[in-house]
Amino acid sequence: MSWSGGKDSAWALHRLRQQGEFEVGGLLTTVNERFRRVAIHGFREELLDRQTERAGLPLWKVDLPFPCSNEEYEARMAVACERAVQEGFTGVAFGDLFLEEIRAYRVAKLAGTGLEPVFPVWGIPTDRLAKEMMAGGLRARLTCVDPRKVPAKFAGREWDASLLAELPDGVDSCGENGEFHTFCCAGPMFSGEIPVEAGEWVERDGFVYAELVDKI
Repeated sequence: MSWSGGKDSAWALHRLRQQGEFEVGGLLTTVNERFRRVAIHGFREELLDRQTERAGLPLWKVDLPFPCSNEEYEARMAVACERAVQEGFTGVAFGDLFLEEIRAYRVAKLAGTGLEPVFPVWGIPTDRLAKEMMAGGLRARLTCVDPRKVPAKFAGREWDASLLAELPDGVDSCGENGEFHTFCCAGPMFSGEIPVEAGEWVERDGFVYAELVDKI
């Protein structure tokens, strides 16, 4: 399972387990090797480790340099795919929702590797999917927002019905167009909650990140 730590990959894992067609044998995550944070989503490696413990699955970390070229990213991911085939895996699942170019990229990169791309939540209308996730007990916080699309103050907030009601017109309920990224802290894919709350904000490369800290 390609694991970002966000709500979409978490729900994709849940649906895979529910459907029973595939057995999920591990989580694959890219980590910024300089800052020890999950790539794009920006939360700490320690929180990633807690997620995978609660998911009850082994974690494969693919360290990425900072900055990282697309060529270097693809080379390191190719090594992970080769390892997966050698260890008997037959596919990689993704939490993509509707971006055709992203799906086409995944399919193209896995072609000929021996790994089948799987998309458990693909094509579900995101307003309906958001309600399904919340009703199913999934909880998440926004770790990164694009202030050009949503207010910077949304960073660190819980992804819930109140937040959805405040999203500007045209912003996807699940942030699939890059409006925001999340950290999944609870849900049926986990054995227990990961209690966190929002800490300090930082602006980096045009995005606003909220540090997630342990909730006391």
